Amino acid sequence: MAVSTDEKREVRVAESSYDIAKIRSDFPILQMERAGKPLVYLDNAATAQTPNAVIDALTRYYTCENANVHRGVHYLSQTATTRYEDARKKIANFFHAPVGCEIIFTRGATEAINLVASSYGEAHVGEGDEIIISHLEHHSNIVPWQILCERKGAKLRVIPINDAGEMILEEYEAMLSPRTKIVAVNHVSNALGTINPVETIIELAHAQGVPVLLDGAQAAPHMPVDLKALNCDFYAFSAHKVYGPTGIGCLYGNAKLLNAMPPYQSGGDMIMSVSFEKTTYNSLPYRFEAGTPNIADAIAFGAALDYLSAIGMAEIAAYEQELLAYGTEALQEVKGLELIGTAKHKAGVLSFVMEHAHPHDIGQLLDDENIAIRAGHHCAQPVMQRYGVPATARASLGMYNTREEIDAMVEALHKVNKVFA
Repeated sequence: MAVSTDEKREVRVAESSYDIAKIRSDFPILQMERAGKPLVYLDNAATAQTPNAVIDALTRYYTCENANVHRGVHYLSQTATTRYEDARKKIANFFHAPVGCEIIFTRGATEAINLVASSYGEAHVGEGDEIIISHLEHHSNIVPWQILCERKGAKLRVIPINDAGEMILEEYEAMLSPRTKIVAVNHVSNALGTINPVETIIELAHAQGVPVLLDGAQAAPHMPVDLKALNCDFYAFSAHKVYGPTGIGCLYGNAKLLNAMPPYQSGGDMIMSVSFEKTTYNSLPYRFEAGTPNIADAIAFGAALDYLSAIGMAEIAAYEQELLAYGTEALQEVKGLELIGTAKHKAGVLSFVMEHAHPHDIGQLLDDENIAIRAGHHCAQPVMQRYGVPATARASLGMYNTREEIDAMVEALHKVNKVFA
């Protein structure tokens, strides 16, 4: 990936102020060794590791604050409620959500997308209507829309990509029509790392009065995300991608749209009043949060974002871009290796195949060196089909990775070549 002189200068400034040793010391799992070999963790697109600040937040909740939220008058319940709602405010501030009530807690980006497909889709998509996604999508942003289309008699349309792994915007623009009811695309591809031109995608859709959902699971860890500036209608993201706990995420939704949507699930907390004759639903965001929420992990999610804010997302993005450029160049030195996905604008994903070794064999041999990468279709089988490969090996970078770790991976890949020569 070509880097301009000005960008190189910015990278050097970022490197000089980016305390990678301090950051790495905050993640206890990175100190782990196996068979005398240090852990090289390059599977961050699947899940990122967790710093002490997040672990401490979980421990503090369960040792000092554990109680149900919203309905209790006692001290522990009031404390838990305050901490839980403070976490919602932190998330709204971190992503520059226009209104805090537009942040809805879910189990992750997958449930957030399902919420929109089930609730907004149920109310607005009918027979003969169309939903637009792209060829780059994770299964979580394909299957919910397929199910909706099957149920409603609607049609799923797919934006094609070029050989570099970039959406063909001319094709997308031609697809938009009065039949289009929603556009749902990822902000960053988990399989290739492509950073999609979401500003243009949103602008073109809004010009036709079409709402846009962005799957932000892979964007949130790697770059500043300003929801107010993006002006998308829905944005889905997960905590475990941004160095937080698993099993929790959020849906951002435009309040006007959310208020017009029927509840996704029913039960406690999403109601204002219940009688056998009639139920009145709660206000936002609670109308979409049925039952006891994942309180501890919501609080820990807030702690993860506090941690990232202290470092700075712009600084993290600059550091990771330098690391991506270094890794891209280093992998090209490996005989018989082909990078899959070479978009001009990428986040820290290096997806590749090798001439004589299956990706699963690559992953296993690297694991023998205590190097963790991902091998498979990455829940993006249409992407693999587009490139005519059954799977790829994928090294995905995080804020704590180093050039030395990339060097260790490249050295291990040379060993793979020797095994399969």
